[in-house]
Amino acid sequence: QVQVVESGGGSVQAGGSLRLSCTASGLTFGGRAMGWFRQAPGKEREAVSCIGRDYGTEYYVDSVKGRFTISRDNAKNTLYLQMNNLKPDDTAMYYCAASHYVLCGRTEGMYRAWGQGTQVTVSS
Repeated sequence: QVQVVESGGGSVQAGGSLRLSCTASGLTFGGRAMGWFRQAPGKEREAVSCIGRDYGTEYYVDSVKGRFTISRDNAKNTLYLQMNNLKPDDTAMYYCAASHYVLCGRTEGMYRAWGQGTQVTVSS
């Protein structure tokens, strides 16, 4: 049974930092790309970042470039998202997803398994 579980969300003030974690089981974690998505109230879910199976293949949405860093520890089946200099616009439910593919992608249809989400709230 595939299971994806996020953790690390919370409430911070603007300029603060959070580190999201995501563990995945029931699948070959190291053999596929992984992604982070977010959905703010009243908005569509968007791809925030993804990392391919092979190191060096990453994607960041423009609004988080230079502030967020995605990484993975295949030995621990864990994906991370380090979020620095958080802004109120980063407030959203953050979802971790495991891709069908080895390459990083921004399309939700590329992902086969999703977590329940972890809430990030940034106050001004």
